[in-house]
Amino acid sequence: MLLKKGLFYSLMFFYLYTLAFGIFMTDTLRIPAPVIFCMLLFFVQKPILDFAYYNELIVFVIGVFLYQVVGMSNYITFFAILLTIIPCSLYFNYFVGANKVRYYTSILVFFFLLAGSMVIMILDHTMADVIDPLRSMLLGETVKQSPAGLAVTQFNFGYQVVAITTFAFIASCTTRQYIIIRVLILAACIICIYLGMNRSAFISFGAGVILFLFIYYRYKAVFLVAATVIICFGLYTYVLKDNMDEKNNILSKNEAKQANDYNRANMAAENLKIYADYPFGLIFYGKTWDEATYRNPLFTFGLSSHNAYLMFVTLLGPFLGLGLLWAIYYKTVRLFWQTIKKIRQKENAIYVAIFFTFIAISLNALSHNGWLMSVDGPTIFIYFAVLHHNKLTDPIKKTEPEQEETESEQEELAVA
Repeated sequence: MLLKKGLFYSLMFFYLYTLAFGIFMTDTLRIPAPVIFCMLLFFVQKPILDFAYYNELIVFVIGVFLYQVVGMSNYITFFAILLTIIPCSLYFNYFVGANKVRYYTSILVFFFLLAGSMVIMILDHTMADVIDPLRSMLLGETVKQSPAGLAVTQFNFGYQVVAITTFAFIASCTTRQYIIIRVLILAACIICIYLGMNRSAFISFGAGVILFLFIYYRYKAVFLVAATVIICFGLYTYVLKDNMDEKNNILSKNEAKQANDYNRANMAAENLKIYADYPFGLIFYGKTWDEATYRNPLFTFGLSSHNAYLMFVTLLGPFLGLGLLWAIYYKTVRLFWQTIKKIRQKENAIYVAIFFTFIAISLNALSHNGWLMSVDGPTIFIYFAVLHHNKLTDPIKKTEPEQEETESEQEELAVA
């Protein structure tokens, strides 16, 4: 029994590791995530018998095919993305199913992995000679940018920063931790953002947290936001400014000459000019992104507007592009209003944190190429985690007697 439980949690850990940081494990253990997922199927206990994510998968397959294959002529990326999205939907539908313990355990393990990535990022500032080879080994490929955590580039790492900081701080509020705990968690979040060198992460974290505070605390949020600003200013002035890396931080990056090379406003404006030339979408004119941008001064090096939604609509046009965007986010928009109504219920504490984390990472896509449909960072896991919460409470057909299920849940909870 102990061996079985050890194998169970090891496979869960390895699968979530591949989902958080890449499709494959390391060079030493080059196993694709779908293979690890197939091994998890031996531990299926309370699946949702009627597959719950047909519509989402159809939208993802159509959207990724049109964007990657038709728009970008990138077949390898198309199949790689599907090898992430499809197993993730099956993971929640069959492995997690109606089991609340597995649902919350998966979330905690996933964010534990992201927290580990933050620790590696902080150490990378002072121990790059040691940490960068470790990063390469854990990711199974050569890292391109440092300092960062378990990500090849700082842009990919930005999604991890947004996810862990937003989730950690909001969860500390919804679970009603002591004030000192919330302050310490906020300080840790600010340190991660400061050293994470992602301006978009700071904006997305701020927007997600402020939205949560005003909904959760209402008029008291004004004082909380003011207190947060004071804490951040004090933390920067008396701790970060003199004691942390002076060269590699979010402020020094913003002042660097290279920052102008990634001016999001200029890139978006250039993208809008391209859209004006091809208003029905590049794929309807038989153009790829490279063919449409080779004469544009800002896109001569393979760059894009660094706005995933604008890129998506530019390639697919307003009808297909906006239609698919609505299809992807329709359920989450509906769930937003339901979440607001139950936001102060303690049993929904983790779900509320997950939901506002999803809002934050969705906002982060306004400044990056990667997003939900390219499964950058933790996006796809958080998306299905948001959708799956209702499956834990809705009436679901079960495959085992209720008594056996309850005993099994208690057993897993005891181990967790």
